[in-house]
Amino acid sequence: MKKIPMPRLLLACTLVVLASAGCATRTQTDATANVAVSKEAVDNAAGADGLQFAPVEMAAAREKLTLANKAMADRDYKGATELATQAQADAKLAQSKAKSAKAQAVADALQDDIRVLREELDRANAVK
Repeated sequence: MKKIPMPRLLLACTLVVLASAGCATRTQTDATANVAVSKEAVDNAAGADGLQFAPVEMAAAREKLTLANKAMADRDYKGATELATQAQADAKLAQSKAKSAKAQAVADALQDDIRVLREELDRANAVK
């Protein structure tokens, strides 16, 4: 078996350690960014009346965001990223449901207005 000179072995070990540290830092940075984006998504959904129109989805989003923050504190960056992604999806669903419910309410109001106008037209035509 051929002996590897000590400086080369030391250099190889150093490179492996530095590469591993670089990957860990990127993972932490990615997880931090994902959690921040998810928090913004949850805040946006709450601002779009997600609590009123999609309380179940909002509760799920907030719970997953809380768990993602806990995973970050525990240095479980992969878990934090997964939970943050799920929280973001739940928040977007809540926001979409809220927008849909608001649009439906507007459509219902317009239908009521149309019905009232038709009744008034029918009365006006009946008087003639």
